[in-house]
Amino acid sequence: MSRARAKLNSNFPGCPVESTLSFLDGKWKGVILFHLLTEGTLRFNELKRRLPSVTQRMLTKQLRELEESGIVSRTVFAVVPPRVDYTLTALGLSLEPVITALAAWGSTHVVCRDGVKHVLSPEDLRASTPSEQSEGDAEALEAERRRSAA
Repeated sequence: MSRARAKLNSNFPGCPVESTLSFLDGKWKGVILFHLLTEGTLRFNELKRRLPSVTQRMLTKQLRELEESGIVSRTVFAVVPPRVDYTLTALGLSLEPVITALAAWGSTHVVCRDGVKHVLSPEDLRASTPSEQSEGDAEALEAERRRSAA
């Protein structure tokens, strides 16, 4: 958890939304949790390949914070070359409804075209074609199938 967020929590300890967000605080934590949720146990370099924009230092920092929070488990194998696996703990798995809701909202409301993200308003959603909506549904179902198969 970031220090700024920790200060907020000590001033407002009764807010469950703020407390929950403190564990997901960070640009990459939600994406890391999504990949671990949909794909199961991943090695560090597998996570790095799925997040090409993140630096190794930042990925390490975010994973350490998730581990300190008890959301992610880190297993080190004494082999050459070194092997480190990351997986969700029971506490991390309990965040599945939150991560799934974020993924569903993003599939419905965010469109990436030509490297630019656009957020769709409710009016845009009503005007979109059923085939565009079903593409997002198909992607969500495929992610769910991969997660169930793992």
